[in-house]
Amino acid sequence: MPCGIKNVPSHFQRIMNEIFPEELSEGWLIIYIDDIIVCSKIWEEHMYRVSRVFKKTQSVNMKVSLKKFNFGLKELRSLGHVVSGLSLGIDKNKVAAVLLKPMPQNKKEIQSFLGFAGYYRQHIKDFASIARPLYKLCDKDTVFEITVDRVKAFESLRQALTTAPLLLMPDFKLPFKLYIDASGYGLGSELHQVQSINYKPVEGPIC
Repeated sequence: MPCGIKNVPSHFQRIMNEIFPEELSEGWLIIYIDDIIVCSKIWEEHMYRVSRVFKKTQSVNMKVSLKKFNFGLKELRSLGHVVSGLSLGIDKNKVAAVLLKPMPQNKKEIQSFLGFAGYYRQHIKDFASIARPLYKLCDKDTVFEITVDRVKAFESLRQALTTAPLLLMPDFKLPFKLYIDASGYGLGSELHQVQSINYKPVEGPIC
């Protein structure tokens, strides 16, 4: 399939969904364009599911890259995140380059930074409040001016990306805690849960 055509990703995704309808409906297969993730709880189950995927790819003459193939992982990197059976975290390799960049110098650069940081907003407590000075800078009628509060907001978001907590995978057998907050310009909520990690009770946000 040719690269560079704007509707290729959606077309490719549709084809993949049509190849693996049963596997997707069973809930253990995740597909993002040409990336396939097989999820399993036990080894025998994983072997069986991987075999099913291989049979499907073979039946439609689809090739799998052995260089990009990883088997039996407990943790993997996908779409800028580090994913395991217990948690969801930020892939530090993806944020490293952004952390080295200086304060944006125009609205386009501000919008680009906010788009990147906003992708990880579920990991950043009080994201909307912290980013508010930068969002106001993107207003059409706002004159671009770097002020102390805007630099502080930029530095705070950049720092938050490096120290963001892991989000716990939900355990639906345990109770949840819902934290909510509101102010004159925003509102938000966080879903938490107390789970046993390394035999210790740990409370954290849920992904």
